[in-house]
Amino acid sequence: MRAPATPLYGRAVRYGTAGSLVLSALVAAPAAAAGTGPGPAPGPVAETLGTGLAVQRAHAAGIRFGACAEAENLPPSVRCGTVTVPLDYARPDGKQIRLTVSRVAATRKADGERVDRQGALVFNPGGPGASGMYFPMVGPMPEWRRLAAAYDLVGYAPRGVGRSAPLTCQKPERFTEAPTNSPSHPDASYKAERVARAKAYVRGCARHAGAGLRHYTSVNNARDLDVLRAALGERKLTFMGASYGTYLGAVYATLFPGHVRRMVFDSAVNPDPEGIWYGNNLDQSFAFERRWADFRAWVARHHKTYLLGATPEEVQRSYETVRARLTHEPADGRVGSAQLQSAFLKAAYYDDYWPMRATALSQYLKGNAKPLVEQAAPQPEAAAEEENGNAVYTAVQCNDAPWPTDFAVWDRDNTRLARVAPFETWDNAWMNLPCAYWPEPRQEPVDVGATADALPPTLILAAERDAATPYAGALELRRRLGGSALVTERDAGTHGIGGGPNACVNGHLEAYLLKGRLPAGRAACAPRRAPEPLVGPRAAARPHVV
Repeated sequence: MRAPATPLYGRAVRYGTAGSLVLSALVAAPAAAAGTGPGPAPGPVAETLGTGLAVQRAHAAGIRFGACAEAENLPPSVRCGTVTVPLDYARPDGKQIRLTVSRVAATRKADGERVDRQGALVFNPGGPGASGMYFPMVGPMPEWRRLAAAYDLVGYAPRGVGRSAPLTCQKPERFTEAPTNSPSHPDASYKAERVARAKAYVRGCARHAGAGLRHYTSVNNARDLDVLRAALGERKLTFMGASYGTYLGAVYATLFPGHVRRMVFDSAVNPDPEGIWYGNNLDQSFAFERRWADFRAWVARHHKTYLLGATPEEVQRSYETVRARLTHEPADGRVGSAQLQSAFLKAAYYDDYWPMRATALSQYLKGNAKPLVEQAAPQPEAAAEEENGNAVYTAVQCNDAPWPTDFAVWDRDNTRLARVAPFETWDNAWMNLPCAYWPEPRQEPVDVGATADALPPTLILAAERDAATPYAGALELRRRLGGSALVTERDAGTHGIGGGPNACVNGHLEAYLLKGRLPAGRAACAPRRAPEPLVGPRAAARPHVV
């Protein structure tokens, strides 16, 4: 399931609320090289698919950074450019696509002292389907200043995202159509409707992308990342990935272990090939039930503020009351039970949503639907970006691995799971169901860690109660990358923890990226503070997500 926002740079700008991503690469000086060449030769798999040639060309061309387009809504300190990659690495001289890139140069100053530049830190926020173009904006934040002093902060839009050979599967207004309903225990008629919608969605993807649809994969994303490394002039890659970005990083580390300098995996996807991606989504749905219980327990502790129930069970009944009403009478004609569910799913990703969501629920039951409408109704200005992100998510996940092609399997597995984890099970299934009818060849998932002996030490960050990427994924990634270290935020569940409010986590992140120093094997950090209940106008405001 694609995360609804990217926490790492959320305080700079909210992904999904900034509108379509538009860049232009204006003529400027090429990026300064940080090394003496494009780096070691790629491994044999990548070499045979044209990565080596693309890397050589990118290193020679560099990236010509200039002013970003006005529509990008980035400050003048951020510079933008493009890097060219083959659509199909088996045909490196065939169709080429451009990936948009953003950068803020290292400040070289921290705490009043001059700091040596260590190269470029490239970030991927996950998805798949999310853009990292806004990542360089984190530089002035206190949690990032020391890293911004030593590194150029580099973000980019992966293939298919934003202006990077954008992928689409249906009209944006159709994708964000509202109000709609989404039952926790759907009947046969509703299931048949969703099967029909999934098949129609797949036809739209094939119609819009044509023969190029098969080339949106995690392996190609990893090859693109190596081309970006060379274009930036970096002999070896320093990379930080969040959520799906950890799987991208793990695939890259397996294909190009000799190209890795330092690598951070924040909120790790379970890389076990047996789970990519069908099994992972089932595990995720189960984990969301526990995280939903955490939210309800928090609301119950603040019953005097919200009057939604003094126990988690009573809070659940309040939620179901609202859900039932919206099913029969959507709020403002735009918010049905599906929009309610989507809004509250974000509370299962990020604790900072808890006060505003509880306020919206409480106010609705008191007769004021405005806060709920403001938080849950689709935003027309973001429709194109959201549809684009979902199209890329679908294409990458469907292409990456085998999926069950018989709906009876999906029906059996999700019906069983929904009995114990009804909160998100079926919505997660519907989001991924197009993969049952995908027309393109499926890849065999990469055996992550197969080349770990050639990989330098890496850092894994994980919140113990994260539902989007359950903690077992961090343990599996550490097992596969034997030289890695794991830092755990105990009893916490916010998705994405690096560069956030936890000073302990940030200390390990800085020690690794600035000095190459890792804790011995595993380290634990106390959880961040739970959010405080809010009342009045502040309660319904947008959260301060980190």
